[in-house]
Amino acid sequence: MSVLRKSEWPERGELVLATVNKVTNYGAYLILEEYANKEGFLHRSEISTSWIRNIRHHVREGQKLVLRVLRVNPGKRHIDLSRKRVNRRERIEKIQAFKHERKAETFLHHVAETLEKPLDEILENAVFPMEETYGSIYEGLEEASRRGSEVLTKIGVPTDIAEALTEIAKERIPPSHVEVRGTLQLVSGKSDGVNGIRDALKAAQDTPLADATSIRVYTTTPPNYCLEVKAENYKQAEALLQKASERALKMLTKSGGRGDFKREK
Repeated sequence: MSVLRKSEWPERGELVLATVNKVTNYGAYLILEEYANKEGFLHRSEISTSWIRNIRHHVREGQKLVLRVLRVNPGKRHIDLSRKRVNRRERIEKIQAFKHERKAETFLHHVAETLEKPLDEILENAVFPMEETYGSIYEGLEEASRRGSEVLTKIGVPTDIAEALTEIAKERIPPSHVEVRGTLQLVSGKSDGVNGIRDALKAAQDTPLADATSIRVYTTTPPNYCLEVKAENYKQAEALLQKASERALKMLTKSGGRGDFKREK
């Protein structure tokens, strides 16, 4: 069980990473390493959106899968899972988050040994404030790597722990960025509608940017236009993508046009 995990059982709707332990004709049993090796069940109806002739063509023993939790019954120690309700982007993000969590745990153990402090003390004084502020300890470590230990001391992490975490983060966390995109569908029946669409795209492109972020807008096949955002993390990228799309649609509406935005999964 992860030292960063606060709850004993997963929550409904949560994404989990699990290893297939046993495959039967009606489904598969999996081990949830994130939750003290608790067992979950994946019914064959939740494996794929298409019809399954042979379940073993889709899952096999030893395979790691990203699954969505459908139901949890602690009393019966039962967890129902789904594979077909997880899209590609969610799968990639979950695997990345799992790797980050494991790496962060290694850093915590290293800092505890270096400072000769109990691991529980590191968790209480560093992990919980970082999770509350940044959503995860790894994102907090990324921020410390970029901006220095002051970002940790400001949220209450003791100076010695903040400096030790920052030092190891700068050594072992490479600069990173994430990319998200979606499609703007812009239409105008006005005689000068092309100008309204151009202004809408410019409004999206001119969305105010934070450090280490960027926006790219380009034509695919009119009336479809791709809106692409790069940022340091998904939370920042998603917020910027939403803001840019809203600016474009608002500008187009003002000129008498209409539009829609679809987030790419």
